[in-house]
Amino acid sequence: MSVTIDVLAEKLMHARQASRLVAQLSKKAKDSVLAAVADALETEAEYLIAENRKDVANATQAGIDAATIDRLTLSAIVLAGIAGDVRKVASLEDPVGEVTEMRTVESGITVGRIQVPFGVVGAIYESRPNVTVDIACLCFKSGNAVVLRGGSEAIYSNIALARVIHDAGVSAGAPEHWVQLIEDTDRALVHRLLQAKGEIDLVIPRGGAGLINFVVENATVPVIETGAGVCHTYVDADADLEKAHRIVVNAKTRRHTICNALDTLLVHEAVASRFLPAVFPDLAAAGVEIHGCPRTQDILGESPRVLPAIDDDWGQEFLSLTLAVKVIADFDTAMEHLHTYTSGHSEAIVTQDYSVGQRFMREVDAAAVYWNASTQFTDGAQFGLGAEVGISTQKLHARGPMALQEMTTYKWIVYGDGAIRPL
Repeated sequence: MSVTIDVLAEKLMHARQASRLVAQLSKKAKDSVLAAVADALETEAEYLIAENRKDVANATQAGIDAATIDRLTLSAIVLAGIAGDVRKVASLEDPVGEVTEMRTVESGITVGRIQVPFGVVGAIYESRPNVTVDIACLCFKSGNAVVLRGGSEAIYSNIALARVIHDAGVSAGAPEHWVQLIEDTDRALVHRLLQAKGEIDLVIPRGGAGLINFVVENATVPVIETGAGVCHTYVDADADLEKAHRIVVNAKTRRHTICNALDTLLVHEAVASRFLPAVFPDLAAAGVEIHGCPRTQDILGESPRVLPAIDDDWGQEFLSLTLAVKVIADFDTAMEHLHTYTSGHSEAIVTQDYSVGQRFMREVDAAAVYWNASTQFTDGAQFGLGAEVGISTQKLHARGPMALQEMTTYKWIVYGDGAIRPL
């Protein structure tokens, strides 16, 4: 283990050296690197898919659940989408060097702030190999070097992706160690990474609650917490039920394995007897299993896809085709449920009542709050950010999808003309 720890220490040293070089690159230079990375993802698709198949085969043999395998799998279409996200990042404005709040104060000095990179960013994540590319490219565009540690279930995919994007980047002018992957899956290295204060400036965990809690509890390095997504949609008494139907089906079934998928559906009792029987066939056809309150069960009747809800269903991030459903008495009851069970990720209301909608937008405490729209939009690319490092559910320093702006901090800049502070 000591040899491996030494290798990690060397990676961190190289990352610090590279971070100073990346920070000096112009927007044009960084965008050229990202263009080369995007091209390489497509030209090396056959190699990347072949390596990914090893991970998929191992996961299948190990009996890993279908949701995880879905997140793990790469295809030509998936790789083209990842490459497209990289090109989108390249097209965005560079936040580094942006000067704000310049003002001359009473003493005569001129004070302002300038956006600067963090320096070295560490990322710890699980089964989505696309995260290797997303985080690396966002960190690079925002002037940071990055050290990646993916999950063991995606090790072949991550090694291949890291090599392809590293080599393409270096060939286009990036510093040698602009992105590095920890290829050893020993968990002891994660602990060492989390304790690398002074060597790493920021750690971002991206994965399930277990990983996030481990990182938060063990890190001495600053952490941006990307929390679990327990997402609700409330169908109000004044909802347009056709809109509600489309939104609910999309929020649950478009991709049920992602953190912004719908977990709990709340329906006002004034519309429940009309709405639930209308939406249930489409949910059932998509394979959704309802865990319903007694009122929900009465309305939907006996069905193998309708089970009694238990206490643990409320506040559960299912990441599966399971949907908790509760009929509620009024808006205030819905709000009380949300305040009790929200994870602060994404919450939605469907209503045509302006005052009710505005109250929901104002009072719900979450990173993303929706009015007449699916929670599946909580995504950096969908918000026009190109891609995302993760979705923060905390309130300091970033909240919601984190992209270029969130991967920078600022420093104060002060101009004077021989200014001194009097006694």
